[in-house]
Amino acid sequence: MKLTTKLRTHVCGQIQEEHIGQEVALAGWVHRSRDHGGMIFIDLRDRYGFVQLVFRDREGPDAALMEQARTLKSESSVRVTGKVVRRAPGTENAKLVTGKVEVVVESLAVLNMSAELPFPMEGEQGTGDELRLRHRYLDLRRPLLQETFAIRSRTALGARNYLTGRGFLEIETPILCKRTPEGARDYLVPSRIYPGKFYALPQSPQLYKQILMCSGFDRYFQLARCLRDEDLRADRQPEHTQIDLEMSYVDEEDVFDLVEGLMTHLWSETLGVAVPRPFPRLTYAQAMEQYGSDKPDLRSGPAFFDAGDLAERSTSDLFRGVRARGERMKGFRIPEGGDWGSRKIIDELGEVAARGGAKGLAWMKVEPQGKLTGGISKFFESIAQHMIERSQAQPGDLLLFVAGPENVVNVSLDLVRREIGRRRGWTTGKPPAFVWINRFPLFERDEEFGGWRACHHVFTMPLDEHLDSFDKDPATAVGKLYDLVLDGTELGSGSIRIHRRDLQLRAFQVIGVDADAAERRFGFLLRAFDYGAPVHGGIALGLDRIIMLMTGRTSLRDVIAFPKTNRAVSPMEESPSDVEPELLNELGISITEPVAEKA
Repeated sequence: MKLTTKLRTHVCGQIQEEHIGQEVALAGWVHRSRDHGGMIFIDLRDRYGFVQLVFRDREGPDAALMEQARTLKSESSVRVTGKVVRRAPGTENAKLVTGKVEVVVESLAVLNMSAELPFPMEGEQGTGDELRLRHRYLDLRRPLLQETFAIRSRTALGARNYLTGRGFLEIETPILCKRTPEGARDYLVPSRIYPGKFYALPQSPQLYKQILMCSGFDRYFQLARCLRDEDLRADRQPEHTQIDLEMSYVDEEDVFDLVEGLMTHLWSETLGVAVPRPFPRLTYAQAMEQYGSDKPDLRSGPAFFDAGDLAERSTSDLFRGVRARGERMKGFRIPEGGDWGSRKIIDELGEVAARGGAKGLAWMKVEPQGKLTGGISKFFESIAQHMIERSQAQPGDLLLFVAGPENVVNVSLDLVRREIGRRRGWTTGKPPAFVWINRFPLFERDEEFGGWRACHHVFTMPLDEHLDSFDKDPATAVGKLYDLVLDGTELGSGSIRIHRRDLQLRAFQVIGVDADAAERRFGFLLRAFDYGAPVHGGIALGLDRIIMLMTGRTSLRDVIAFPKTNRAVSPMEESPSDVEPELLNELGISITEPVAEKA
């Protein structure tokens, strides 16, 4: 790889023992400076690494070089020339690939002296996100973020190579498109040429990629930019990138096989990590029953067990009434967790469960000879052996329980399970835990407006056995839907799509979109279905989330070059911003009152 330019013969991370005795020219940023009186040491940094520069006291005209070096501020951009020498014995730095050599500087040119820094460049603790994002150009210079974006680049290239090697064509879809409600709010773009009309920015290329399947491009992909005007959180941004792909004449197994190959390829090529296949699979019903979540982290200990029937046989009126109230009682086993049966830890875990709506967290310890002690054990003495067998417990284990409405039990125990996994280090150093979740419900009740809404989106094919009944009995309809989950985070969703007008119109009817409304909103898709549309399906994988998990980061802001805050603001360029009145006039738009800020 040629990295030399007119200003530099080498990059900083390139200088090795083989260069000893050579004259080199380097350019980069002053990372750290140490003045030892007769010698000044400066760590010079660029994207490729560090190298140590040495300035030595000299007489005559060269004496000015030391004084010039003393004026350098951190993050100043400089160019130096000098000779590569071996470091003195005992001064080598084994942490650096350049740690056995240094460059004795013979000339220094200050290309741009830095102003006082708004925050320390080493470490991230104590520097708020707002300040980091306001000076994002400095934040991105950090070696950790530089490596993060190198990984992102390699991953994107790896995805392109893998997919093109399997017959996929990369095809771009429009950024200015028709508004077709798909769940989240759209970002709208007013048309100057057609006053009063608007484009929408794409929430996803969903309809375009289905049109591409109807157009005969049987294997499509793109690294697609997607925009959604929704409330933000650590793993959500208003604009994100997804590895979007679609295939014709496939079923779920074809998509699973391709995506598993893609993921193992990316982890191997980018990180050198081997990922075993096939990935485990759970239906939505199994995931909710065993882990209380449709995105379970398989690393965080055992699955839940049902204790409802055992509760009926207890001596507690409270527990005996669980099933009669239409509620659930589930338990979770902590292997070798008996030492956690202290009031302090149980109270802390109870507070975690309360965040999910639980009114309490019950517990008991498992002792030798099949004995249960502590907590609620006295209510289960007569069925202790049944409880131990049900939980698959061993002496020294701790059992935790939550009772209540099913959704409360699931959410609360999931939070507790993840917290215990974090505290006990169950997730540390573990290989990636991929899992497929499939067989999702097609529809769910719309509690706010009544009726039904699509669980994922309304373009999903029902299971074959539900084709005749999905619109008559939406509550039981199951779709050919699937999510790929990694370490408790959803990486992407996909499905086998509806490819027939009659089925699509029936699906629209379920969510309250009649034939006329369907034609207005989605007529172009329905017309494409009229001309021999093939069976097709695919998936959209969140590239940002993939990189976040690959690099061990906890926020998407650390893997997107120029992200927004959790209030959808970019502090660096101060957007969103006001627009000149004359531009609004051109668009026929008037602002009548300020939009109230969200609390």
